[in-house]
Amino acid sequence: MSQQARSLLNLSIITALSAVTAYRFVDFTGVQATVQGQKVMGVSARAAAQGQGFEVAVIGTAIVEAGAAFAAGQALMSDALGRAIPNTGALGVKAGAVAMTSTAANGAVLSGSDLPEWVAAEALQAAVNVGDLVEVLLVRR
Repeated sequence: MSQQARSLLNLSIITALSAVTAYRFVDFTGVQATVQGQKVMGVSARAAAQGQGFEVAVIGTAIVEAGAAFAAGQALMSDALGRAIPNTGALGVKAGAVAMTSTAANGAVLSGSDLPEWVAAEALQAAVNVGDLVEVLLVRR
């Protein structure tokens, strides 16, 4: 598959609060992602120095830098440098799971609307090496 990046919606960040590397996940303040699994707005379309403007691909496909190897079709999240890595799946609910009725019987409960690992994209191409540039489908959850 080619790396064509068909973004359906790009948002402009007027002034970068800090330097942003091209093809990295960016949060909702326009800062490059710095926490693994954090909620992100999209992917930077180009690099920007602090104080410069840049665009963020928000809906559609985008080119993103890989932070680890992953297969096509795999759910992706940001690493601590804003690169795409496979979602760990640690918070998945197994098919046929029993509904929880007691926090005392089942331990800690996750609450709120955002999970600790935000799935930001799905791989349209496999990444073999760290640093590979691959096309991803951005997801809005």
